[in-house]
Amino acid sequence: MSTTQSDRLRGLLEPLVHAKDLDLEEIEVSRAGRRGLLRIIVDSDEGVELDTCAELSRAISAKLDETDAMGEGEYVLEVSSPGADRPLTQHRHYVRAAGRLVKLQLHEGDDVIARILTVDDDGLDLEVPGVKGRKPTARRVEFADIAKARVEIEFNRKDKKEEEA
Repeated sequence: MSTTQSDRLRGLLEPLVHAKDLDLEEIEVSRAGRRGLLRIIVDSDEGVELDTCAELSRAISAKLDETDAMGEGEYVLEVSSPGADRPLTQHRHYVRAAGRLVKLQLHEGDDVIARILTVDDDGLDLEVPGVKGRKPTARRVEFADIAKARVEIEFNRKDKKEEEA
C-alpha cells in the first residue's frame, strides 16, 4: 500500500472512528486472492465491544462506497480491536496495559517480565514478581530503554472488576 493511499484512508476514516470515541490504531491493506483486504484496528481505554465494531464497519463501508479510496476491485473489510499479542508501541498502549503483566525487551539485551504499576511521560514503574517464594521487587524502566513490549497472557488473572467486588 502506498503512503498516499494509507494517508488518504486514514484521513477518510479517522473522523468516523473518533465519532465512536475510539482510536484508529492501524490500517492494513493486503491481497486475499483476487480481492483486496482492508483491516482496520481500533481501540479505546475501555476496550471495544463487538456491537461497536459492527456499527463502525457499516459506517466505514458506506463511506468507502462513496469514494474510490479502495479502487474498483472487490475487497473485504474487517474492523476489529487489537489482539492480545499486539506490541505496545505508543504511550496510550502502556496506559491501557496498567495492571497487566508485560514482557519488555530492553535495548541492553535483557528481558523483563513484570506488572505495570504506573505510567508517566518518561517510563514505567513495574513490579517484578518474586521467584521461589521471594517477594516482588519494584523496578523503573524508561521508555527510551525499551526495544519491544507485549502484554503477557494470564489465564488465571483476576479482572479489576472482580477484585473491586
